[in-house]
Amino acid sequence: MLVGGAVRDAVLNRLSETPDLDLVVPGNALESTRQLAKRLGGACVVLDEQRDMARLVLKGWTIDLARQDGQTLEDDLNRRDYRLNAIALSFDGSPQLIDPTGGLEDLREGRVVAVRETNLQDDPLRLLRGLRLIAELEMSMDSQTLSLLHRNRSLLPRAAPERIQAELLRLVAAPAAAQTIPLISELDLLEPWSTQSTGVDAEQNLGTCERSELLTDSERRLALPLARLTRLLPDAGLRELRFSRRQLQRCERLRYWIGRLTAEKGPPALEDLTEEQRLQLHRDLEIDLPALILTWPAGLQQQWLERWRDPQDPLFHPRPPLDGTTLQEALSLSPGPALGALIQHLSLERAYGRVSTREQALKAARSWLSHQAVQTDPDGSCD
Repeated sequence: MLVGGAVRDAVLNRLSETPDLDLVVPGNALESTRQLAKRLGGACVVLDEQRDMARLVLKGWTIDLARQDGQTLEDDLNRRDYRLNAIALSFDGSPQLIDPTGGLEDLREGRVVAVRETNLQDDPLRLLRGLRLIAELEMSMDSQTLSLLHRNRSLLPRAAPERIQAELLRLVAAPAAAQTIPLISELDLLEPWSTQSTGVDAEQNLGTCERSELLTDSERRLALPLARLTRLLPDAGLRELRFSRRQLQRCERLRYWIGRLTAEKGPPALEDLTEEQRLQLHRDLEIDLPALILTWPAGLQQQWLERWRDPQDPLFHPRPPLDGTTLQEALSLSPGPALGALIQHLSLERAYGRVSTREQALKAARSWLSHQAVQTDPDGSCD
């Protein structure tokens, strides 16, 4: 029997070219998966040996096999999370849909309804999955199910952090994430990981989902999930949920610059930045700059986006005009802090258009080194 998301998405006519497939078999799911992998040249991944669940990875397809939970298929479907996920496609004779809980009606009505409260309690990750579903499918959740989520919110920490993280990453990238994120806050679903302030104004950051008209689709896919995640959880919560170092760094930097530039009213305080600080901003947020400017006035957004879209813009895409090896060879320098400081100086000069060619960069480097020598007396102390 084919069950779960693939059946749901097929009914909604939103099936991808290589959808993840979930199959329920009477028994021996793990052994069947191993045999299929051997016969077809795929890979078998054990998901849960005790519950007899395994995954077949084959030529871009992911096929999960699981032992039927209960005496009948209807028993299995009645133990699932939400009714729209409790629909099966039977291949026993003529293909037919089996829907013991009313999932097809929910799909027609565009709503997400829990099968029963105990099913959510059996796997608390299902609490968060329900909100991810309404964000991805652009549906609503009935009031009784919302009450169940709120009543059982204290159970969510029982789920593995990596599983919670995976649901959140899908949620913040979903089409209706802007409408779903406030609901997460209302339900206090992430309260165990939100003991600190995110450092981002919630109402202002919510506007990021509504003021991104100037961004292209690819820019939105890059900027909006980061902006939403930064608003949703503080750094400590991201660490507890084991987000990657790269993801945590992106959120930390965005959070810092939002706080650094955001005033109570009016445009961002860019005029307060020194040249060095402005260069650091573009270094920190080079690929993530759209996530910062989402809440800015449209005119300023347009100016910055035009420059950011130009890969040759020396300030928005800062690079040193010469690398360390070239500087060492051309100027007989040794590695060390002084070389690093020189590269920083040349990066600043290039960012503001004061050097552009190799010759100009070397001349600026010699001038800087000469100035540093004047500032240092023979015993190495500064005047």
